This record gives sequence, structure tokens and C-alpha cells, in this order.
Amino acid sequence: MRLPGFRVLGGYLGRRALLWISPLAVLLLWVAVCRAGVFPEQILVSPGVVLDTFVELWASGELPEHIGLSLYRLAWGFALGVFLGVAFGVSMALSPLVEKLFSPFFNAVRQVPSIAFIPVFILMFGVEETFKIVIVTKAAFFPVAVAAVDAVKGIPQRLVEVAKVYRLPLLPLVRRLILPSTVPPIFTGMRLSLTRAWIVLVAAELLASDSGIGQMMEMGRQMFRIDIVMVGVALTGVIGFTLDRGCQLMEWRLIRWRTR
Repeated sequence: MRLPGFRVLGGYLGRRALLWISPLAVLLLWVAVCRAGVFPEQILVSPGVVLDTFVELWASGELPEHIGLSLYRLAWGFALGVFLGVAFGVSMALSPLVEKLFSPFFNAVRQVPSIAFIPVFILMFGVEETFKIVIVTKAAFFPVAVAAVDAVKGIPQRLVEVAKVYRLPLLPLVRRLILPSTVPPIFTGMRLSLTRAWIVLVAAELLASDSGIGQMMEMGRQMFRIDIVMVGVALTGVIGFTLDRGCQLMEWRLIRWRTR
């Protein structure tokens, strides 16, 4: 007879094991294709070579420097995008005048992929740090702003009427009613914007940068070092996955805190 604790532990370990099935399957397929010689080594290198290159780049200090610069740009651009997105979204949801003035332009611009703005931003800001931070800010701004607008408009009308009865000023209204009611949906928008911002940053570094993970991959391509390119690809995926998981964990804890 199985004890309940063992049953729970077995279910947990089974769910954790399922998470590794697809990565292991891709890794095994990668090894099999390399051993079969389907592609020449100049196009596809084995996982072992990629691992050796990763260790070499890390030991030389080059890889930590690229990762640090990319995360620095992401942090600044994401923070600015979230702040501006929340402020603009709340303003547009609360003020009919702001919505009438900016809604058409806002909805038109947010349909344009952030990557399409890269040439314009290069002409405006050059290829230095400002350009990367601005493109990340743009990528993070729109999902958060849309989430803020929908969240504020989704506040129950009875709460808004109570606030009007007590004639709450703007700042207490935002602090006591709007923010507590809109944090979960805005956090969901932040999670989406973080993923988009990371993708756009790597693309910007690929096209115009002298440092960062994207630039490292571009230099590897120019030197025909596919192993360096694959290290960059793997790192981009791992960092993006880690950021999304971390944001998801924070969102889950926030929801648990609100339901207590």
C-alpha cells in the first residue's frame, strides 16, 4: 500500500521529469544528425564542441562581459518601458480627453514591429547605448500600456462610484483603488513585454552593436565560428526562459498573496 506522501512525491517528480523530455529529445536529435554527417561541421557543430567553446569564452571573461552588458541594457530599457507604459495606460483609461488625443496614434504605432524601428533609432541615436535602451523601452512600453488600459477599465463600476462619492483626489485614487485592482493584469503585461524586449535587444545587437550576446553571435558568423553562434543561440534561449520563469513565479506568488 502506497502512502499519500510517496504518491505526491511521485507525481511531483513525474511532472518535473516531463519538463526535460523535449530538451533531451532535441539534444539527442542534434547529436544523431552530427554523427550522421548530414551537415558539414562548418554549418552544424556537435553539442560537445559548443560546450567546449562556452567554457573557453567564459574562462576568458568575454562571455560574462557580453551577458552583463545585454542584461544591463535590458534592465534599464524594461524599467523605463514599464514605468511609461503604466503611467500612459492609466492616464488614457482615466481621461477621455487623453484617449481621444492619443488612442489612434497609439494603436497604429503598436502594430509596427519593434525591429522595424531599428533603422530609425540608429539614425536618431547612433549605435551607442542610448539606441539599445530606447529600442528595449519601445518593446516593453506597448504591452504594459495595453494591459494597464484594460485593467483600469475592468475595475468594478461600484468601486469607482464609491471613490467619486468620497471625492478622492487623483493620487489617493491611484494608490488606494487603481493600483491594488490592476496589479495582476499589469504584471501579465509585464511578463509579455519582458520576453519581447529581450528578443528585440538581441536582434538590435545583431544588427548594430559592438558588444552584447547578439554582437558576439554576429562576430562568430563573420569569422565562420558556428560554435560561437550556437553558444549565443543557446544562451539567448536559456536567459529568456529564466526571465520568463522568474516573472511567472513572481506573478504566482502575487496571486497567492492577494487571495489570502
